[in-house]
Amino acid sequence: MLNKFLAILVYVGVPLVVAGAFLHWSDMIMFLLCCASIIGLSGYIGRATESLAIVSGPRIGGLLNATFGNAVELIISIFTLKAGMVGIVLASLTGSVLGNLLLVLGLSFFAGGIKFKRQRFSVHDSRYNSGLLIFAIIVAFVIPEVFSMTMNPQKTLSLSIGISAVLIALYLAGLFFKLVTHRGVFASPDEQETEIEEPEWTKRKSILILLLATGVVAYVSEQLVHTFEMLGEKFGWTELFIGVIIVAIVGNAAEHSSAITMAVKNKMDVSVEIAVGSTLQVAMFVTPVLVIISLFMSEPMTLVFTLPELVTMITAALLVINLSNDGESNWFEGLTLFAAYLIMGIGFYLL
Repeated sequence: MLNKFLAILVYVGVPLVVAGAFLHWSDMIMFLLCCASIIGLSGYIGRATESLAIVSGPRIGGLLNATFGNAVELIISIFTLKAGMVGIVLASLTGSVLGNLLLVLGLSFFAGGIKFKRQRFSVHDSRYNSGLLIFAIIVAFVIPEVFSMTMNPQKTLSLSIGISAVLIALYLAGLFFKLVTHRGVFASPDEQETEIEEPEWTKRKSILILLLATGVVAYVSEQLVHTFEMLGEKFGWTELFIGVIIVAIVGNAAEHSSAITMAVKNKMDVSVEIAVGSTLQVAMFVTPVLVIISLFMSEPMTLVFTLPELVTMITAALLVINLSNDGESNWFEGLTLFAAYLIMGIGFYLL
């Protein structure tokens, strides 16, 4: 039923977006069509990566899901940067971190916990993720905030570029550590299951759909960015709220649906890898890549977030670390994470 609905969003929404772009339909209609199309396309990305996860194992599958899910947000952010809306890009990156850690992981814990009293996932993965969350969000994002107080814009940009290079290098080193040199240490219960599950699509078909869907998302995202100014004027929404809530939820639709689906199937290692792995990828790869890409745009982007963005990301990271370090989850922990997301969402709305 859900797959049919997502197919309708794609096969009806995308042609209408193309038509609307040529016929110059109103921004509100284009915004709704673009959001619906991206959500539908994200569903296809999620199904393709789920098929690849069955073939490749939970860790590679989770990484693929996070990567292609974040590709959607990366594309939206590049077009937003091109339009000179740096504030919305930083806000959407904040929203991605908050959405993955609190909304996606919270709903995954909750949905899985309703069906299963206690769910387990790799404690080694949890401790590894905790260390990187502290580094990426508390160290790498706080340092520019503190040091930039006494720096001019040029030095702040140089600091951001240097930190971005370190983040990308450590992220790639972390993948090599986890997937190659210490692969056995991170072996998860999901990988040891004897149950054979058939993928929905073949490996070749899955890769083809991923590439096509990501390409179409690039076109739709460009149209979506053109509607942001109208949203702010019509509803009185700030760039912060549009980025943190609207852009982040639409851009991460693929991870949202996939992580919750995996949790309901009791595949918590994949679910956690999608939610937390996606957060780490946003903080340590997507964000620094955008800093470097912005150097070729009219307005460069630094790693200096606003105080509300920084405090909410740090709070979310500490809460997730506290609740997930034991390698177990239940519905109440999920509800706690979701409640934290609601509180922050209300705060950003009222700013």
